[in-house]
Amino acid sequence: MAIARITPPSNLLNVGWALPSLAIACVLATSTASTAADPSQYLSSNGQHRLFNGAMPPGAIAATRQMAGPGGTAAMGVQAPYYQPVQIRGPQGVRFALPQTGSFQDPEPGLMAGLLVGQVYRFQISGIRGAEGAELFPTLEMVDRTYPPPGLATRYPIIVTIDEEDLQAALDGQLVTRVIYLEDPQTAVPLAQEPTTDSDTGGETPIDVSQFQDPLQVADRLGRVVAILRIGSLAPPRSHELAPQFFFGYPTWAPIFKPES
Repeated sequence: MAIARITPPSNLLNVGWALPSLAIACVLATSTASTAADPSQYLSSNGQHRLFNGAMPPGAIAATRQMAGPGGTAAMGVQAPYYQPVQIRGPQGVRFALPQTGSFQDPEPGLMAGLLVGQVYRFQISGIRGAEGAELFPTLEMVDRTYPPPGLATRYPIIVTIDEEDLQAALDGQLVTRVIYLEDPQTAVPLAQEPTTDSDTGGETPIDVSQFQDPLQVADRLGRVVAILRIGSLAPPRSHELAPQFFFGYPTWAPIFKPES
């Protein structure tokens, strides 16, 4: 069983951009049957080899983008570090926290932070309605960055939306993957969108995607991938020696403080 959907633009539409996200949830299963693979399965519609796919482990795609230029183009040498402003939001009551020095910071709704492009971040989800005490620990892989007008980076962050369906699927043992991408302005559908709050998953109309489609491949056809969110049922290891691996080496992040109202 699989659930897939594409969600329409975020607030970047206000500056001529649109930043939707593609989501797919799937049940992990094993099979004892062994069949030979058709070589055509690894080719795209135009006959090119698929270098990346949605089944790759967290960090595999972001690591290659560190050696690429803007938009994933070839470039000489490693690109300068960039902390991409990101906002993570979810249903009412749900809170998020990032780790720092081996422990999680105070959870908050509508978490905003600058995340380093090319890194993978493990964060905490708590306060899930109907599942008191339950916690989830998704990963967010920062593949690329956006290019907002000067001085407006924190005003137009990449918005990562997690809804109740995503949370319930993860609690049921499924793996939820959201591929967030920047739409191609030549093919994007102009859609107006109402302002959103920190605890708001509205303003998005999911579009179902076949479970047999690769979410990364679909997103690549629609625009430029900037982040990949994966929500599963893994929990932090009890052994302190395994913690750095679980948290992908604790990459640094920059806090973004919201103005007081």
